[in-house]
Amino acid sequence: MLRATLKSLLGRKLRLFLTAISIVLGVGFVAGTYVLTDTMNAAFDQLFDQTASASDLVVRSQTAFQGGQNGPGGGGGGDERSPLDASLLSDVVAVPGVEIAVGDVQGYAQIVDPVTGDAIGGVGPPTIGTNWNELATGVLEIRGGRAPEAGGEVVVDAATARLHNLALGQTVSILFQDTVEEFHVVGSVGFGSADNLAGATLALFETSTAQRVLNKEGVYDAITVKAAAGANLDAVLSDVRAVLPEGVEAVSSQDVADEQAQTLQESLGFFRTALLVFAAVALFVGAFIIFNTFSIIVAQRTRELALLRTLGASRRQVMGSVVAEAVIVGLAASVIGIGAGIAIAAGLRGLLAAIGIDLPSTSTQLQARTIVASLLVGVGVTVVASVVPARHAAGVAPIEALREPDTLRTGGNLGRRAAVGAVAVAGGVALLLYGLFGNASDAALYVGGGVALTFVGIAVLSPLVARPVAGALGAPVRGLSVAAKIGRNNAMRNPRRTASTASALMIGLGLVAMVAILAASLKASFDAALSETLKADLTLSSSTFTPFSTDVANRVRALPEAGTVAAFRQNGFKVDGATSFMTSIEPDLVEQVAVLGVSQGSLTDLGGDTVAVHADLAAEKGWTIGSQVNAAFASTGDRPLTIVAVYDENGLAGDYAVATSTYEDLYVEQLDVFVLVKAAEGVSTDSLQQAASAAVAEFANVDVQDQAEFREKQAGFINQLLGLVTALLMMAIVIALFGIVNTLGLSIYERTRELGLLRAVGMERRQVKRMIRYESVIIALFGAVMGVVVGIGFGWALQQALEPEGVTKLEIPVGQLVVYFVFAAAAGLLAAIWPARRAAKLNVLESIAYE
Repeated sequence: MLRATLKSLLGRKLRLFLTAISIVLGVGFVAGTYVLTDTMNAAFDQLFDQTASASDLVVRSQTAFQGGQNGPGGGGGGDERSPLDASLLSDVVAVPGVEIAVGDVQGYAQIVDPVTGDAIGGVGPPTIGTNWNELATGVLEIRGGRAPEAGGEVVVDAATARLHNLALGQTVSILFQDTVEEFHVVGSVGFGSADNLAGATLALFETSTAQRVLNKEGVYDAITVKAAAGANLDAVLSDVRAVLPEGVEAVSSQDVADEQAQTLQESLGFFRTALLVFAAVALFVGAFIIFNTFSIIVAQRTRELALLRTLGASRRQVMGSVVAEAVIVGLAASVIGIGAGIAIAAGLRGLLAAIGIDLPSTSTQLQARTIVASLLVGVGVTVVASVVPARHAAGVAPIEALREPDTLRTGGNLGRRAAVGAVAVAGGVALLLYGLFGNASDAALYVGGGVALTFVGIAVLSPLVARPVAGALGAPVRGLSVAAKIGRNNAMRNPRRTASTASALMIGLGLVAMVAILAASLKASFDAALSETLKADLTLSSSTFTPFSTDVANRVRALPEAGTVAAFRQNGFKVDGATSFMTSIEPDLVEQVAVLGVSQGSLTDLGGDTVAVHADLAAEKGWTIGSQVNAAFASTGDRPLTIVAVYDENGLAGDYAVATSTYEDLYVEQLDVFVLVKAAEGVSTDSLQQAASAAVAEFANVDVQDQAEFREKQAGFINQLLGLVTALLMMAIVIALFGIVNTLGLSIYERTRELGLLRAVGMERRQVKRMIRYESVIIALFGAVMGVVVGIGFGWALQQALEPEGVTKLEIPVGQLVVYFVFAAAAGLLAAIWPARRAAKLNVLESIAYE
């Protein structure tokens, strides 16, 4: 039986290739994700270790909690800590055993491209401003020029210099928290082999300049210490701690490096999970293709399997033969997939470098875990998908050897199929709804399982409607030609094959349709929320969706054309141990530019240790006026806040809002996330916009927009996310197209005699090609119909689940869904090219004689 299995595989090499390719792509994405993130982790571990080796100790203020809640200002990430008094540096320098102690400052500094006038960076990676000191050379490598030595000089990271053609001696503008200044570029630096730190832009100044522009005059963010050669490090650490005031700690540089590595790994963990989700989708689609392929193969080998049974093979041996074939296919595909994964990881890394996210170089990390996981996933998916066809193979009776070759058997009880499919759909929907609405601790797991089970159930049920739907989809073309009529009939006559072939495409298009509906609903909900809550004439926000200098609002306030100017800030904090976000508002101004719908208390009572909360959150927590929120902040520790107001609209203020004066006391970094402006009486919006644009022209990262422009900007951001997710889901659709190619190719083999007879009675080669193309397009459109219907259902469920978060409108993008139908038809034509050519080339006499 093993020899028979191997000969079966070797005798059908093309079938083996087409079957394996879906697993290769899925496993390749899994392996590539692990290789990329493991390589990134290893590279940054090496970089952090290098950083730690340049010093021995770090003195810093204590923080209440970890987790990178450094605010959206992009000051470098990590924990937000209170600054240290600069006088502490002399105390540390005087400690016995300390050779060098230097003060470090860091903050927001965004470079402006001198040619385009656009702000550089800011989307994702931070824009870091810091100082150059004696220990910097242990971390940074000067690539060109020299270190900054005086005010007006800056050194930038080599990646920014390269990508934006910043030459030595060139003058650049740099945006800070409170100002904009010009500097001369005197050098460029890299981090070891990398030209920047994972996409972060870097601007280095001499220390006094850095303190001034970063609002750190008289303070340092940390003090870095290098012990003298031969000194006992534990003793030095103990002595340094002895001179530190309360609230300040000294830790080893290696501990700081380990903290940074852990924070990075947590961030990469989300990145890895996101990529693995798309890999899982690809493998799920691949499983449908494998199931379909093995089902067809078993039907085509009915006589062969019956002969084996006649010669004494048991049911178990026949089933084992099919499963063994699946194991071999899965193993071969997984091995190739691992190799493809290494290439995918290199390609992703190159893509990141091309957009300015340069990573420290290190050897490619192919860990044993990656190999084992890839093999288990690839072989496991293949074997599981082959089990049902293998059971069918075991059920072939010896008498089948005496019958003429036939098409794919239609066996199976339709009533049982309907029952199984209905149960699967019901179970999937139940899991999905519980994950979305049931407050499950592992909501994502329930949602993912529910979606997968729903797809399986619909795939089981789809043959029940395949014949009428395929007939309806093919009805417009059946009168065009004989080829069109036969192609339509081919799609109708075997509903199981049509449905199982279309199911793979259904999954990909279903998920794409769901994302499109969610994006359209987000945009519609955002527009509705703006219409209901926004009373301002202008919105000032960052072009890169990041915070900006508070001086922007101050400059607009000084304009005679401006009436009310209200700034909003945002940062992270914790409530009962869970991370949330705090928004600052100006209580006496906010209701002039926005509608918050205060239902209890008054916003004018905000100030000190008080907070306003959203009504839904208050109802969930059982809070009323006078209740306390158990809040904790990185720089101030536990800080209970008393509720003085409850509001209904959280589109602008979020779930928690404090007065700006309170926010300034709670957070170190002060940057605005947006500013709302209402025109002075008698001033037109156009006049106000012109005046405001001129006033903030220096701030290249700030857009001055009226309501229509602001809505368009937000819609553009949503469209970017939609495009990214859709691009990743396209891999599943590509795999589905291979499935159509595979099925049609196998059906050509199955219908060899039929095609020979058609050619014998006068059908031309081009007519045969047309017939296959029509069949392929109808199958693809059937998959698109199922996918769009399922996508609408999933989109509605997601919108309902997100309604408490502000997604209040369900929007169906009809035009976009029509485009998906056109795309499906084009994909069907593309998938039919090779099978159609193969069918047209069949020898007429050999085909008629085929048995």
